[in-house]
Amino acid sequence: MPGFTTRPEIRGTFGVVASTHWLASAVGMSMLEKGGNAFDAAAAAGFTLQVVEPSTNGPLGEAPMLVWSEANRRCDMVCGQGVAPQAATIAKFRDLGLDLIPGTGLLAAAVPAAFGAWTRLLRDYGTMPLVEILGPAIGYAENGYPMARRISETIAAVAEMFRREWPSSAAVYLPRGMPPEPGRLFCNPALAAMYRHVLAEAGDGPREHQIERARTAWYRGFVAEAIDRFCRHEKVLDASGRRHHGLLTGDDLARWEVPVEAPVTFDYHGYTVAKGGPWSQGPVFLQQLALLQGFDLGDLDPVGPDFVHVVVECAKLAFADREAWYGDPDFVDVPMRTLLGGAYNDSRRRLVGEAASLELRPGRPEGRTPRVLVGGHEAAIAGAGIGEPTIGEPATSPLGVVAGDTCHVDVVDRWGNMVSATPSGGWLQSSPVIPELGVCLGSRMQMFWLEEGLPASLEPGKRPRSTLSPSMAFKDGQPYLAFGTPGGDQQDQWSLLMFLHHVHHGMNLQEAIDCPAFHNEHIPSSFYPRAAQPGLVALEARFPDATRAALARRGHRLRVGEAWSEGRLSGCARETTPEGTVLKAAANPRGMQGYAVGR
Repeated sequence: MPGFTTRPEIRGTFGVVASTHWLASAVGMSMLEKGGNAFDAAAAAGFTLQVVEPSTNGPLGEAPMLVWSEANRRCDMVCGQGVAPQAATIAKFRDLGLDLIPGTGLLAAAVPAAFGAWTRLLRDYGTMPLVEILGPAIGYAENGYPMARRISETIAAVAEMFRREWPSSAAVYLPRGMPPEPGRLFCNPALAAMYRHVLAEAGDGPREHQIERARTAWYRGFVAEAIDRFCRHEKVLDASGRRHHGLLTGDDLARWEVPVEAPVTFDYHGYTVAKGGPWSQGPVFLQQLALLQGFDLGDLDPVGPDFVHVVVECAKLAFADREAWYGDPDFVDVPMRTLLGGAYNDSRRRLVGEAASLELRPGRPEGRTPRVLVGGHEAAIAGAGIGEPTIGEPATSPLGVVAGDTCHVDVVDRWGNMVSATPSGGWLQSSPVIPELGVCLGSRMQMFWLEEGLPASLEPGKRPRSTLSPSMAFKDGQPYLAFGTPGGDQQDQWSLLMFLHHVHHGMNLQEAIDCPAFHNEHIPSSFYPRAAQPGLVALEARFPDATRAALARRGHRLRVGEAWSEGRLSGCARETTPEGTVLKAAANPRGMQGYAVGR
């Protein structure tokens, strides 16, 4: 019998869109209705998310995306993750007296990648002109959109800092001196004007030429010039408690181009899962699969203690390897083949015992010796946690420090094209608004370590080891599922649960999203101040008392959250049946913001 779902799994034949905000999903669907393809729809939804979810992403942030093109019959990773500025060196930060890159302010800004990624998607895979794609975002910025509760709460958390330290942000986000009320219309006219300026620079002519001129305006024109001036002239308070200038320059923007790469893949129970490379945490999803394939998960109750224990213990091992070995492969040799290999994972799987491990246990692929940092200090590979625990739904501190807030969008069109994108960064609490642009820079560089010789050590031109992790799965060799979630370090835990419930427990997409969820905070956080909570497992309150008691007996440190508090998942799928092709979509009910649409 089908299980309870908070809403139906959407099914149709024309097109489906799912995202973390109902307006973005509706905008994406409107592009499909106009004859656009999945790439047009995803780009329009992505630009809309920048406006209506300003606490989770912005135009000066990032947007990595996996795309399946039916025309090319290939899955590509459009690597919408910017790199460190040329001036960003470990020595520079040491000279400033810092041993961690602050989680807010100008020092943590990498090259803004979102615009480059969305426009490359549009140019190389899309069909519609830029003016059509930007139209809904400009309209919401000019005329207003209903403020979601979560965004209003984020603004309230940093309102005093805006008033005292970041007046340009107060001018945008504190109309009449107060945080906007949930449900009331909110505008950002400076953001709308910025995108209108981009369109004016794009001019007329062939679609591809317009897009290229828009990219030039962004990375070599007025946008780059505004960023350069702001970083040179402004000295702003950041999470270190001190004021600093930025390191990003116009030259850093001019020299950057968004790369398109082959994803990393792993075969699992008839599915092939595609993820971003080890410049992101994406392969940790695949490492978890490589460990879990040695267990009979289909026989385990999805809300029982055995399932939770096995998944958590395998996650600890995979994420420990993330800490020890992942980094930008343009700069470091990541032993990815070995990390996903059978012999390595057979050995690692034997470390999963009946009791919860409280140690941080990276492996030794190819005989290498691991080094792991926690909170800026080298761990004895048995890390002691520091700092305060995060919560399932990322929170924002009064200084603007945020643990992984992000957004997500998935699209499948009637031709079989697919997109899974996880935009993030440039959120309103990351750094002060640049007045000429109406938006702020991101803080992704906080994911670098200021210690020489680590795979994720800071170097100019290097990609930070991002948590952003869109997902795509193929079934019997055919494109099947685009899915993902916000959530920082939790992204490849929550999305893994959705996938496992769908594959092993026979749940449809909505059931898999609605199923009670959990995550662990055993490993060092990717976000400032980089704390770890050894053995900590966060569970939704819907887990049975017997499950909680059994996990506690095994040594897990439990934190029980609200009944609907873990994750913001969405997904879209394409399934071929004897009668024809059915498109499916589902979105997260938690937070009452995500939505799936389709017909």
